[in-house]
Amino acid sequence: MLPLDFSAASNISHADIGDEELQTVRDHLLGADPQGEAFAAVLRHTIDQLLDGENTGRYDWKQLHKTEKTHAGTLVEINLQRRFDFADGVDMDYRIAGVEVDCKYSQDLGGWMIPPEAMGEICLVVWADDRRSRWSAGLLRADRNKLTQNGSVTRKGNRDHKYRLNKSNLNLVTWLWHQQPLRENLLLHLDAATRDAVYAPKSGQKRVNELFRQVLRRRIDRNVVRTLAQQHDYMARVRDDKQETRARPALRKEGIIIPGDSRSHREVARALGGPVPEKGEFVSFKVTPAEPHHGGRPSVELDGRRWVAISTDELAETPAPKLPSR
Repeated sequence: MLPLDFSAASNISHADIGDEELQTVRDHLLGADPQGEAFAAVLRHTIDQLLDGENTGRYDWKQLHKTEKTHAGTLVEINLQRRFDFADGVDMDYRIAGVEVDCKYSQDLGGWMIPPEAMGEICLVVWADDRRSRWSAGLLRADRNKLTQNGSVTRKGNRDHKYRLNKSNLNLVTWLWHQQPLRENLLLHLDAATRDAVYAPKSGQKRVNELFRQVLRRRIDRNVVRTLAQQHDYMARVRDDKQETRARPALRKEGIIIPGDSRSHREVARALGGPVPEKGEFVSFKVTPAEPHHGGRPSVELDGRRWVAISTDELAETPAPKLPSR
């Protein structure tokens, strides 16, 4: 998983430093979200919303229908407006700091289609690629002359001409955040053999159990659990209670613990050498009682014994201990 190390916008080049309206919008957006975390969260949520894993089991953009892909831009526009409370525009999608702004989204960097009615206006251009786990967002003053300098006019059906950026005129964009990490879609980035093993069981509970069995020491977002469980109360598939088939009690017999995002669970994960689950995440560890031959491995005390994390291939000599309840 790529770390969410959001860089500041101080190194971003300005395509049109003399455009006061563009600078006003830029300053407003960076003031509202200096590091881009909120913007990135909206894009992650929107892609997951389109995949609708809870109802479909899908994890890959390629699994979407053509109409769903077409709807992505509208969802990005709506979800950004909800998150940042942009005012409705008169002629464009938004009014940001009093300036009309149109929102354009593409899965291809530079693939934004600018309609004739947006000419002369400011466009908020947004890109996200789930396979590359990257995203960008910037501002563009849609200048017809500049857009056509490289022969980038395209036609869609019998509609009016739309104008498209290409790689040679991406310099027209004033980047707010460029090539930033997008929170990883774990199921998409598992190797094929592991993913096939996780999806093999017909039961949602068994798929969730297989996920935590197969994918050790990686942060697992709850949306992954939702996609595999395919039920409304998906978090129950992990819960530690009297139902022995659920992930925590079932896998404890195999020497596997599943810390979540509570303070005590995070402390356990940290003591074992990490990774440490963030909000809404889990990490599974295969553990065994610490012995002299484990050397200086990180360890944690649970149930009156010290435990170390081991690899999938190593033998867990006893069932794992219970995690703290809080």
